[in-house]
Amino acid sequence: MKNVADREKAITVRPAGRDRGNAALELVLLAPVILFLIGFAIAAGRTSIAQGAVDAAARDAARQASIAPNYQAAAASARSSAIAALRADGIDCRPVVELPTLASAFASPIGKSALVTAKVFCAVRLSDLVVPGLPGSLTLRAVFTSPLDPYRSRNLALAWPFRLSLPVRSTGVTAVSHPGQHA
Repeated sequence: MKNVADREKAITVRPAGRDRGNAALELVLLAPVILFLIGFAIAAGRTSIAQGAVDAAARDAARQASIAPNYQAAAASARSSAIAALRADGIDCRPVVELPTLASAFASPIGKSALVTAKVFCAVRLSDLVVPGLPGSLTLRAVFTSPLDPYRSRNLALAWPFRLSLPVRSTGVTAVSHPGQHA
């Protein structure tokens, strides 16, 4: 029995000095790898958040275009809503908003369903997104489609070749003839 106890003691006892400095060496070797992994996780998270903002901008652009009264208003409201959505989410870019189905959607007859598709492209600088000072940019893309109400008028402003003018009845009271306060 004494032999077994001596063997266990001999196995567990190490000579002093063999492990000195290993912890510091392991820290020096693993610290850059751990910091790189943490930085990569932060960069991936920030890129995912920026992509979500571009997705929201495309969704807003398609929705605003689909509820606009005519083609021109749809194009303007799609662009302005995409810019506003990106600014609200803190994304610094100049978005390109494409509406490839807008003309055909507004040209479709009443009663026929139509879709408005918005494509938003946003080039984000990597220095804003990942690490300050990092050169280059990343182009984020998003596409969203919104239905156009099949039973509403389309391009009403363009469909009328004439203006409706109603006769205006004069009351005879003007700012000159009635010197009181006018709103």
